[in-house]
Amino acid sequence: MDASLESLCAAAETAPLLHNGQHPHGRPPGARPLQGQVAPRQRLQRSQPMHILAVRRLHQGDQQLRTSSLPAIPNPFPELCGPGSPPALTPGSVPPGPAAAKQDVKVFSEDGTSKVVEILADTTARDLCQLLVYRSHCVDDNSWTLVEHHPHLGLERCLEDHELVAQVESTMASESQFLFRKNYAKYEFFKNPTNFFPEQMVTWCQQSNGSQTQLLQEPRHLQLLADLEDSRIFSLMAGRKQYGAPTDYGFCIKPNRVRNEAKELRLLCAEDEQSRTCWMTAFRLLKYGMLLYQNYRIPQQRKAMLSPFSTPVRSVSENSLVAMDFSGQTGRVIENPAEAQSAALEEGHAWRKRSTRMNILGSQSPLHPSTLSTVIHRTQHWFHGRISREESHRIIKQQGLVDGLFLLRDSQSNPKAFVLTLCHHQKIKNFQILPCEDDGQTFFSLDDGNTKFSDLIQLVDFYQLNKGVLPCRLKHHCIRVAL
Repeated sequence: MDASLESLCAAAETAPLLHNGQHPHGRPPGARPLQGQVAPRQRLQRSQPMHILAVRRLHQGDQQLRTSSLPAIPNPFPELCGPGSPPALTPGSVPPGPAAAKQDVKVFSEDGTSKVVEILADTTARDLCQLLVYRSHCVDDNSWTLVEHHPHLGLERCLEDHELVAQVESTMASESQFLFRKNYAKYEFFKNPTNFFPEQMVTWCQQSNGSQTQLLQEPRHLQLLADLEDSRIFSLMAGRKQYGAPTDYGFCIKPNRVRNEAKELRLLCAEDEQSRTCWMTAFRLLKYGMLLYQNYRIPQQRKAMLSPFSTPVRSVSENSLVAMDFSGQTGRVIENPAEAQSAALEEGHAWRKRSTRMNILGSQSPLHPSTLSTVIHRTQHWFHGRISREESHRIIKQQGLVDGLFLLRDSQSNPKAFVLTLCHHQKIKNFQILPCEDDGQTFFSLDDGNTKFSDLIQLVDFYQLNKGVLPCRLKHHCIRVAL
């Protein structure tokens, strides 16, 4: 068999698994098929894990990008990359699209609002996202994505930035929709591959002699399940209920020709969320290869080319904050530590006085009996109001299981409290924020009153700079926009 990169071989292997579910030769954690016929066993060529070269030239239309080092992303399907087959991450280019022609596309937001946008036939998903960002007055941080949503099949996936929107829409049923959504995990595996692949796979890829190691101790028996060239990978939204999946972590290989029929879907199921993410990331690498790295690098290259002389934006962190004195005509940096500490204490007292005045004003306003400090957070994008624990977890999963992704919501068990929902190591954790009183003033704390804040905005600002009792700092907030 000529094992090409566009052939997917699902695991039906006799080789033993490790105690943590990792395969001894470096495959992603185990996933088992749920349904669908498979072809007879066919012989495949063996190979070793791929070691990505340090320097390659990338092509995107007429634009050429050069990178000094590529991340150590392992080859998740070494048996598909024999001597006659290219590895998963090889230089690629976006296929030419059809002749430019205009058409209307309807895009929905998370709150149910929609907008009809006129696009060209060669408009990519990135182009449409940037247009929606501009029209919705959002911050363009390259984490917005277009989601292909099939409610009747219970499937959805994020379009790759280079995919043509019109081409994808031609394969969708009338009930299907495009959603405009954040996805912070879109290229996270380039930054932190160990969060997506078993550590053993990444280690082999990083070792200089890893490609020479004999990893196979006994024959493996693989069966051809699907061809990825004319198929796409989706997540199952309700696999247990709709398809009888054994876990909640199902995914699907859907042929492009399938619109409403579920019988031709190739359904698989992972043991946990991390395993599902690992498999789906491996499929993305197998299908698109170097195009994913191009998509990841292009926004950074364009930003550098458009504003080579602009002042770099400083990150808001504890390393970029200094004490300043603005009492004179011009501001000055306070370099004396004792003077800086005194200024900080004075500012703290001034902040408390301002907060007291705000509370007095709030109690005299129509907001009574609530004070301004207890309602001002409702203006923030990271506050999602009275949603359930399950809904908050669903939003976190949809917008990417990356470290520091968070949202705040009203507590269901305590009407006076709030809950911080935070993602860390692809797991979602909840922290209760309780009100407490000090000198007749209400404060908020998530560490039993050891650290107090006059309102939730101050609390979020603090934990964006300091992790405190949290497993990590707050980095990305879940956001929903109205189109």
